[in-house]
Amino acid sequence: MQAIRTTLGWARTHERHLSALAMAGGFAFDSYAFGRIDRPMTQAVFILYLVVAGACIAALHQRESRGDTSNPRLHTILVAATQFTLGALLSGFCVFYIRSASLGASWPFLLFMAAIFIGNEYFRAYASRLVFASLLFFFSLYSYAILLVPVALSRIGAMSFLISGALAVIVFFFYMRAIAWLGRDRYKNARNQIAAGMVMITALINAFYFLKVFPPLPLVLTDAGIFHSASRTGADFQVATEPQPPSWQALFGIYPVVHVQSGAKLYLYSAIFAPRGLRTQIAHEWQWQDARHDWATQQRVLVPIAGGREDGFRFYTVKTAPMPGQWRVNIATLDGRAIGRVRFSVEQTPNPPPLATRILK
Repeated sequence: MQAIRTTLGWARTHERHLSALAMAGGFAFDSYAFGRIDRPMTQAVFILYLVVAGACIAALHQRESRGDTSNPRLHTILVAATQFTLGALLSGFCVFYIRSASLGASWPFLLFMAAIFIGNEYFRAYASRLVFASLLFFFSLYSYAILLVPVALSRIGAMSFLISGALAVIVFFFYMRAIAWLGRDRYKNARNQIAAGMVMITALINAFYFLKVFPPLPLVLTDAGIFHSASRTGADFQVATEPQPPSWQALFGIYPVVHVQSGAKLYLYSAIFAPRGLRTQIAHEWQWQDARHDWATQQRVLVPIAGGREDGFRFYTVKTAPMPGQWRVNIATLDGRAIGRVRFSVEQTPNPPPLATRILK
């Protein structure tokens, strides 16, 4: 028992740093553990985290409202549990967000992540902690609803997004009623800030969505590439490809160079994961960079996809006689919400380039 008391005393002394460490632990754990969004276990884990986080925030609020200092060990445990579950929730959302978009489209959410860690260090007073924790809980509810509703309805789009927002607001309203009942005076001191923050978060998320910053959750690009030929062989796809630079080099602007003969065709292959039962259409938008360095759309091909396959629904589109120069193919939803992008350059050659055959499963 003495060892436990010593450990908890040390934890209270270093609570500020342990809170950030607990949140980071949640991020690391969920980055490893989360699988498909349509799996019941994934949904169960998200719901468990939300319930535990909400219960811990409420318990801390009740203790602080009553000025209860009789069990400091319990206070330390509640703080750590709150930070861990909120961190785990946010890491899970971050995992699915990054899976569903290119890095360039994900920066607002990553910026928000950084703000959470900074806020965790500086919002120390109880009233500020209640405001911050409550708003972080609301953001978590909203983020989970954005993931849940398309899976439950088997559809994506503006209607699913608006239903997600309505669901999050209704649940948070009743949660705040419970918070008020547990400690009315302290809640009154914070309710205006919570209400203003709730409006700001809702407006920000909606702005991100309708400005097409949010990715088309829960769609995920699992594979994509440019090839000289592509065809289905049984359950797999067979493609012909030139040697290409490692994928990490694309981070530094080094993209594949594709050598084509006059009149040849190029094939853009992609595999997109969608939850079981979801059906939608995906666009391949082939764009060429002109002399003014503007991207001019050469063709836009729509392909219907169906969800359920572990490694994604596979398909390809074809471009005949691509012009020499810089190319990109945007992989997006019907409303132009980016799922991914493939960059490459085309050079004409009089002779056929050496090709290797690959099997894509």
